[in-house]
Amino acid sequence: MSKPDLSVQIGSMTMKNPVTVASGTFGYGPEYAELVDLNRLGAITVKGIGPEEHVGNATPRTFETRGGMLNAIGLPGPGANGFLEKYVPFLKQYSDLPVIVNMWGKSMEDYERVVEMLDDEPTISAYEINLSCPNVKEGGAAFGTDVDSFSQVIERVRRKTKKPIIPKLAPNVSDIKPFARAAEDAGADAISIMNSYPAMAINIETLKPELANRTGGLSGPAIKPIAIKLVCDAAQVTSLPIIGMGGIFEPEDAIEFLIAGASAVAVGTANFVDPSTTLRVVDGIEQYLIDHHHASVKEIVGTVA
Repeated sequence: MSKPDLSVQIGSMTMKNPVTVASGTFGYGPEYAELVDLNRLGAITVKGIGPEEHVGNATPRTFETRGGMLNAIGLPGPGANGFLEKYVPFLKQYSDLPVIVNMWGKSMEDYERVVEMLDDEPTISAYEINLSCPNVKEGGAAFGTDVDSFSQVIERVRRKTKKPIIPKLAPNVSDIKPFARAAEDAGADAISIMNSYPAMAINIETLKPELANRTGGLSGPAIKPIAIKLVCDAAQVTSLPIIGMGGIFEPEDAIEFLIAGASAVAVGTANFVDPSTTLRVVDGIEQYLIDHHHASVKEIVGTVA
């Protein structure tokens, strides 16, 4: 039997296999290039880019939990121009590697500005729109938890680019289905599910939160069952490809996401533990397809009974 087809299509972007990395867990590429053969990834999703350079939150901003980790990094980054100057020259070396830029903003205008600053760069294949950042202009509510604001950001970005756009959905909503439908209606090419889950840890001796920011986002194995359910729910109401993520440490985890309805997956926290995880996941998916006599990864997407 010939090797199965692992390719995934998201708008105009072709991934050679369904495995990318979760934004914020892989830097911008150079940080892992000596540990991982980037050419073997389906795509690279870089750390969040805002319109301006940003320093992030005070330390401590990470804390290991039993079954995962908390982080309140605060989206530090070089800004759009800094990304173009510092990292794009490196990424240009990988002509066969789609680059997904995770983008964020404190206002709707910020998202538009990021696209305006980056869109002429051919190295950038697609945008992942982080819609879990505080909407400062509207009292701190998150874009990702209000369907109207969520839709408006996607529509504004859609008007600024022809490249694929992939809204990243917030997990802390009562029902993810309206957001999945809204993403499709607003012109998205795919959706990614899920972001880290709001959480907290307290030191019982100091009586203080373990994070300087008090709360942070929980990631790792503890959130995988939540992510699987959200992917499965969203897949019922949208025809958009879904990039599933949350607690993928082994090939079996990724395969579970695909069966739940994801077309592709992103490895996140596991990159900190074992940088080879992404490549093991690629190989494991391929071997699963061979063992189960599938000609294409598409044949297992959304096959949950």
